[in-house]
Formats: sequence, structure tokens, C-alpha cells
Amino acid sequence: MEIPIETPIKKPKRLTSVVWNHFERVRKADICYAVCVHCKKKLSGSSNSGTTHLRNHLLRCLKRSNYDVTQILAAKRKKKDPTLAVVTYEEGQRKEETISPVTTFKFDPEVKKEEVNVPINLGSVRFDQERSRLDLARMIMLHGYPLAMVDHIGFKIFVKNLQPQFEVLTNSAVELDCMTIYAKEKQKMYEAIHNLHGRISLSADVWDSSENARYMCLTAFYIDEDWKLQKKMLNFITLDPSHTDDILSEVVIKSLTDWAIDRKLFSMTFDHCTGYEELIFRIKDWLSQNRPLLKNGELFDVRCAVQLMKSIVSDVMEAIRDVTHKVRESIRHVKSSQVTLGKFNEIAQQAAISGERPLILDCGQQWSSTYLMLEAALDYRGAFCLLEEHDPTYTSALSETEWDHASAIAGYVKLFVEVTNVFTTNKYSTANIYFPEICDIHIQLIEWCKNPDKFLSDVALKMKEKFDRYWSKCSLTLAIAAILDPRFKMKLVEYYYPQIYDSDAPNQIKAISDAIRELSNEYAMGSSSLDPDTAGASGSLASTTIGTRDRLRGFDKFLHETSQSHNMTSDLDKYLEEPVFPRNYDFSILNWWKVHTPRYPILSMMARDILGVPASTLGPELAFNNRGRVLDHHRSSLNPDAREALICGQDWLRMESEEYNSPHIYTAVPLTVESK
Repeated sequence: MEIPIETPIKKPKRLTSVVWNHFERVRKADICYAVCVHCKKKLSGSSNSGTTHLRNHLLRCLKRSNYDVTQILAAKRKKKDPTLAVVTYEEGQRKEETISPVTTFKFDPEVKKEEVNVPINLGSVRFDQERSRLDLARMIMLHGYPLAMVDHIGFKIFVKNLQPQFEVLTNSAVELDCMTIYAKEKQKMYEAIHNLHGRISLSADVWDSSENARYMCLTAFYIDEDWKLQKKMLNFITLDPSHTDDILSEVVIKSLTDWAIDRKLFSMTFDHCTGYEELIFRIKDWLSQNRPLLKNGELFDVRCAVQLMKSIVSDVMEAIRDVTHKVRESIRHVKSSQVTLGKFNEIAQQAAISGERPLILDCGQQWSSTYLMLEAALDYRGAFCLLEEHDPTYTSALSETEWDHASAIAGYVKLFVEVTNVFTTNKYSTANIYFPEICDIHIQLIEWCKNPDKFLSDVALKMKEKFDRYWSKCSLTLAIAAILDPRFKMKLVEYYYPQIYDSDAPNQIKAISDAIRELSNEYAMGSSSLDPDTAGASGSLASTTIGTRDRLRGFDKFLHETSQSHNMTSDLDKYLEEPVFPRNYDFSILNWWKVHTPRYPILSMMARDILGVPASTLGPELAFNNRGRVLDHHRSSLNPDAREALICGQDWLRMESEEYNSPHIYTAVPLTVESK
């Protein structure tokens, strides 16, 4: 029996349907087949069968790219709607003014297809306009794209060629969708905060814009039930130029009231703003009317440590402005021509200067670059001194005293650069890392003030004056955070305080010890319990009326004072008496407390609140920048409600994306602008 040979059919007429680009028509015996060029499946190829079944197969074919699905659908619609237009980018530019949201596009058939690596089955996929428009709004919020991008002709053509059924929205429609997403995410954020058993701390950061507008950003910091440090933006408030200190405090109080977190608040951190002291006083006074603050509010007021570094370095750089100007001009002279640079290199070789670091000029926006410029110039100090003898055009020479001052100041600033790097290395830093670094600065300032050079001692005294104001506000909080680090406990305080306070060290150490015991007693007595709703959730005494709970607070204190078993005291003593945990680079303090919560149930509550305090609010992108936070033009041009929705919404969506997808989210339009 002979096996019939498959031979391609000679097409008696042209096959006009676009589907035949994906099938080969063959005959086996007297039967015609259409063989898919992607998966080799055979289907009926008879002229009586039509092409509908072939189209359906292409939509389900797993071996083909999904690139041509749009062409197939578009071709199908074109038979029904012969007015379908083919729009290329050039044509779209010419017709930009006439394009409406309902204009229909299809892909330019001349563009070559590229294979898609991952096969996609589109057989059961249905297009959802509502979901797609919300996805678009979410994308704009997440990546910080301007709302106006939906009006760009290039975006319209891209979307229509990608999915012709999608109805391109207007700018205002996307804004409304963003507001809808913001409302839902805000409710989720509200519920997350109120499900916490611990407290939260707030940071208040002042922003500026190129339009000279000012804003205040309120951000919540807390350690969640899984012992992970969280940072969530709550409000981005537009400040009126007429806002006085009392009105500014009312703005903050209103936010606390709206979020209902006044009874959960542990501390507030301010980076830099005018009327700081008055603002803190008014907020503390308002909070105390409803409920006494922990340790009488001694731990409430925290200042940004990195902002302190920036402020001190700014004063130092101002003090040696004339010296740095001469160094800058000296470097410019050396680099003014190849001849001068060559002569300088020869002099450097004669002076046996290795020149491992090249001479650089600083950037006006980065104070760290001025430090690097001084460091590099100091390596060539001998060469610059000889250049003055060999080059009469060199008029910016420094005296020996000026070189000495530059060397000393560079040593000062080096310490602040190193400490700032420690504070900004991690994305979120717990409060325990700050105490040893701040103590090192304190000890160095004491030594620098003893310098016999009057200029340098005066600079050091001015630095210490500013540092002492910070130390008086924040040292207690930072010391308690360090004590709650099992690698340090009281030993770190006992190590540093004799170097700082000399003969008064025993009294200062006792003050810290008494303070942490007083704080632990407040946690033990329950006088610092959370609001009634969350107190019930955390296992506290439940009652049917708030009045009953209020009356039993006195009983809690009485029980604590008369009880023979002081649970919190023994809890703290047990922790302090046990050996310190070995120091190693892989140590995670939050993991340690998560594991040891059953052993120290009440002390762990205190650790959760203390370690979550934001001792610094500036990241590496701002830590070395001479400017503050500046809002970009796209955001500053929005109305206040839309601005807050987009900025806060971006923060919430970004955190969600980092948790479930990638650790890196790229922002196309950054909120922080380093220079105009």
C-alpha cells in the first residue's frame, strides 16, 4: 500500500486573510489541512471551513508570540469597520491636536515582530477597561510620573497599539482614579496603625519648592508585630506663608487627631524648622491634657542626628571659607593649562609626593566634596609651597598657618563624614546605633576645645555649643536605646561616661540607670497602656465601660506598689545581669528581641517603642547635600489634595511593591532635587 505524500497545494488564488501568515496549506490525499507554523498542529484547510477556527487557534497557541494578536483582532474589526486608521508616530505628531479619547489605532504592519521569550495563553483573557485604568493610575503614583503623561501623543499611540480596546483617559480622569486609590490605601494604613499593640513615633520634615512654597511631611515609624521597622508617610501638608508657630502646631495636632494616634504617640523628631521649641511645647501641652507622657515627656522631643552633623559642618566650613577659597583657586590654577599641570607634576615628583589621589574641585551642593578637595590638596601641600617659588603667576598661595588650619579642619570634618555614613548606610536604622557614634563626637569635641591655637579652639567651642544643645535633648533616649542592645546593656554607658563627665561620671551613670528603671516601672504599672480599644486586643483587663477602666488605673498603681513580686523590675534586672551578647557583624537587634520576647515580655514592649524612634530622618541623598528637601515642579504645581494623595500614595505603594516584588523601585521624577 502506497503512503500518500504530503505536497503543498498550489494556491489557485491569493489567500487574503491575515491568518494565513501563520498557516501553511497542505493536501493529504483529497483532504486540505492548515498547518500552524508555530506548533505544527493540523486544522481543516478547506475553503468551505472559513478562517474563524484558525483565528481562534492563534489566540490559544502556546508556541507563538502574543505580538500578532492585536493585528488579528484589528483585522477582524477592520472588516466590520473599514474606517479603522493605521497611525504611526509621525502621523500621530501631525494629528496631535485632533486625537480624541475614542480614536482607534492599530500597529504599523511594517514594524518587525520580535519573539517573546515567555509563551502566553490568551485564550481565556478578557480585557477589563476599569482594571486597566486603575493600573495606569497606580503606575503613575508608584513611579512618580506626571499626570500629564496621559496627554502625550507618544503615550497614546503606544497604548493604542498595545491594546486597541483601551480608552485613553484625560488628565483629570487619571487624577480622580489616583484619589480613589489613595482613599483605599489610606484606610488600609489606618487599620494597620490601629492594629498595633505598640506605639509609633513621628518625624516632621519641612520641604521647599522652586516656587518658594513650604510643606510639612509627617511620617510614622514603628516596629510591627513581626519585629520589622516600618516607615509610613501619613501627611504631606501645604503650609500657608501666613502660618505662625501656634497655627503650625495646630496643623500637626489636626493630623494626630485625624489619624487618632495621639494616645499611641511615643516621640516626635524634627529635622529643622523655625519656631521649633515653641512648636514642641504646644504639642506636648496638648498631649498631656489627655494623657501623661512617658517620663514626663523627657523622651518625646528628638532631633535629627544627621541634621546636626550638617549644621555643625556648615559652621566649620564658614569659619574657614577664606582658606577653602584659596585651596580652590590653587587647584584651578594648576589645572588652568597643560603646561602648568606638567610643571606642577614635576615639582610633586621632586618633593617625593606620590599623588595617589588626584586634585579635585568641590561641588557647591555637596559639603562632603569640599572635604575631599581639602584632603587631596593636603597631599600636595609641599608641591604647592614649591610652586609659589617657581611660578610667579600663582597668587593664591596659602601660608603655613592656613595649611595647618586646613589640615586640622579636614580632620574635624572627616569624623562627621564617617559618622554620617554610619547613620545613613542602612535604609532604616534602629535607635541603638546612634549612642556610641554620638559619644565619640562628644569626646573629640572636648579634646578639640583644648587646642592651643585660638582659631581652632574657637571653632571647636562653637561646634560644642551646638552639640551640647542636641545632647541635652537626646542623650537619654539614645542611652536607653543602647542599653536595650544586648551587646551593650549598661556597659556602654559605663565605658563612655567617664571619658565625657570625668569625676561626675558616677552621678550621670546613676541618672541613666534610674531613668530606665522609672520607664520600666511605667510600663509595668500599665499607666502607659494604649487606648481602650487596643488595650483589650493586647490582653489588658476588659470592661464594659471606659469609666470602669479609668477607675481601675489607680488600682493598678496600688497593686504594683504593694505587690511582693515586681515583675518589671525583675524582668529588667534579669536582662541586665545576664552576660552581654557577643558583638558580630551579622547581629540583628530586632531578630534578637523577637526571639527573646517570651523571656522578657514587658521589657520587649519598651524595646519595641524605644528602638523604633527615628533618631535621624535624612537619607544618604540628603545627608551630604547643602540644601534641604525640594519638591519637584510636577508635584508643586498640583492642588494640595492631589499633591498629598500622590506623594503619600507613592510611599504606601512603594513599600507594598518592595515587600512583594523587588527591593528596588525606581522613581522617574524624584521628589528631592539636588540643584536648580
